[in-house]
Formats: sequence, structure tokens, C-alpha cells
Amino acid sequence: MRYVVAVAETGGFTRAAERCHVVQSALSHQIARLEKELGARLFHRTSRSVRLTAAGEAFVPVARQALQAAERARAEVAAATGEVRGRLAVGAISTVAAVDLARELGAFRTRYPQVRISLQTEMSDLLIERVREGALDVAFVGLVPGARTAGVRERELARGELVAVVPPDHSLAGREWTTLSRLARETFVDFTAGSTARRQRDEAFLAAGLTSEVGFEVTNVEFLAKLVRAGLGIGMVPEAFAAELPGLRIVRARPAPERTERVVWSALGPSPAALAFLAGLGVDGDPEGTVSGA
Repeated sequence: MRYVVAVAETGGFTRAAERCHVVQSALSHQIARLEKELGARLFHRTSRSVRLTAAGEAFVPVARQALQAAERARAEVAAATGEVRGRLAVGAISTVAAVDLARELGAFRTRYPQVRISLQTEMSDLLIERVREGALDVAFVGLVPGARTAGVRERELARGELVAVVPPDHSLAGREWTTLSRLARETFVDFTAGSTARRQRDEAFLAAGLTSEVGFEVTNVEFLAKLVRAGLGIGMVPEAFAAELPGLRIVRARPAPERTERVVWSALGPSPAALAFLAGLGVDGDPEGTVSGA
């Protein structure tokens, strides 16, 4: 199962063998044995590409879950003997500000050196989905205050406002605050339509009876800031994060769009490593807690 997942994720037998630290012939042989046992081909193989068959598409998600369950079982046994090990897969939005994530991960690694730590940044929607699937143990997301996160457990870490960011030569650059109706006259650089990051601004404008033009859609705040610096539009980002964007001026908006930062983890309860990480943040990861959206 590990070999099949590696081929599916890397797109080739050679790269999968390198990832799994085995020779390609051994990996190919084991996959062929599994296909014979299953009675179905898992991959379409050509000289130029490898892609999943319909049977492979059905097999890989279940294989991932089985591998995660096996790793979780080993971690639970180790935890029962007083040792925290296994993996800690963390996801975060690019604008996380409620915690100093680099510092927290560094402190965690020092305290639990046998835990394998990974981090990926993505949009909130995808991070929550990956927590539900078990691909991530913990994720830091940003949502509108009333948003529900079905199928995961969560705790709110912080609540704040969005502020406008404009280039230094913009007509609003010297102002401390402005109205949403004034901002609505501008072209926006914003996150992709339908994303939770986009909804934080869209819902505030809709509540005020306003519409706005989005000329440029991005998936991370660094590119948003770069486009705003180039004079292509203005943006709105969390106030707690805005000061970290050099070369831009901050303008507060009234009424201000609101957002919450939350940490989410599996509805099945956190793994030993995730439980220890959450405890370091002062978050009770008790699996008997409330499941959001339930």
C-alpha cells in the first residue's frame, strides 16, 4: 500500500522507489503482486506516464487511511509507554497571526525529537478538508465569525478585523481610516472566489449593500502584497498580519470586515503528537469535546 501511494503521489515508479528507499524492480514487483491479489490493475503504464486506473482511484484513498491508522496505532502504543513519537502534520494559512508558528514548532521539536514534523500552507477550505481526510493532524485557518467547520474539532484562537493595504502613492495612503463604500470604488487584489479568505471581505461588502471589482485573484498573501505594491489594485488582509507586509500603507475600514483564527483537528480526536502540540498552545484537545458542524 505504501508503494502504491508513493507512485500515485510522485507520478512514477522511479521517483516512488527513491522516496521509499528501495530499488525500482522490488517496488514494481510488490505492486504487481498486490494487483494480482486484488484482481485489478491499479495503474495505466506507458513509456511516458503512469496514471491511476478506476480501481486505483478507489484504492489509494483507502490505502492512505490504512497507512495513517497503522502509524497512529504505533504512536498510541509509544504514548502508552510514555513516549511521544510518530508524525505531526500541520497546515496553516499564510496569514496566521494568532500564534508564532515557527517558534511553536521549534519548541515542539526540541521537546519531542522523535516526532516527524511537516508543514504546508494552503487556503482554509483545503486545510480543513485535509484534516477531515487525516492527511493533516492540525491546521490553523481563518474564517468569518459565524462559519461552521463540519467534521472537525476546533477552538477559536483570536478574533480581529481586516484592513485595507494600499501602495504608498495611493490617494488613501495618508488616511487612517475610510469607509467600505469608498473602498468599493477601487479594483481589488483578492483571494480566489469562493474561498473562505475571500468570503471574509465579500460578506462585509454584501451586508453593507456594496459590490466590488476583483481584477486579480491569488492564493497567498505574499503575491497579493506584490501586486498591490505594483499599483494593480488594493487588498484587504488581517490587521494582525498587515504590519508584516513592507512597502504598503494600512487604512482601517468602517464598518470593518471581521475574521476569526481557529485551530482545527480530527473529529476522531488528536494523535498523541497532535495532543501534545495542542497542549503546548494551551488548547485542550480532549476527544470528548464538541465537534463543529455536528
